[in-house]
Amino acid sequence: MATHSNAHAVCASPRNLTDAQLEAIRASDGMVGLNFAVGFLDPAGSHDADLPLDVMVRHIDHLVDKVGITRVGFGSDFDGARIPSAIGDVAGVQRLLEALSEHGYGDDALHDLAHRNWVRVLRKTWKA
Repeated sequence: MATHSNAHAVCASPRNLTDAQLEAIRASDGMVGLNFAVGFLDPAGSHDADLPLDVMVRHIDHLVDKVGITRVGFGSDFDGARIPSAIGDVAGVQRLLEALSEHGYGDDALHDLAHRNWVRVLRKTWKA
C-alpha cells in the first residue's frame, strides 16, 4: 500500500510512483492513495495552491490505468501539506469528486475512490 503517492509519469517528483512500482502494487492487489500536496501533483514542480483540479484528475486517470479502479483512493495529506485551494480542507474533497464525475467517472467508481477501496484493503489486511 502506498498511502500518499502520485504518478511519476504525470509529475516527475522522486516521491511519486513509477509505472514499475505501480505494476508491483497491482500484482499484490494493493492500493495507492492520491496525495493532495501540490508539490507532488504539479508537473511543473510548482507549490502554487492555485493548481487546477484537472491535474489531480490526470493523476487519478494514470493511477487507474496502471493499477485498476479498485486499487486507487484518496491519501489526502491535510496535516500541513499545501493543498490545492480548490479543495482547501476535507470539506473540499466533494469538489474533486465532482471534477471526476464531470470527467466521466460513474457513481460506483466514485464510491470506490472515496472509501470502498480503503475498506477492501483494510479488510484483506486485517482479515475481518
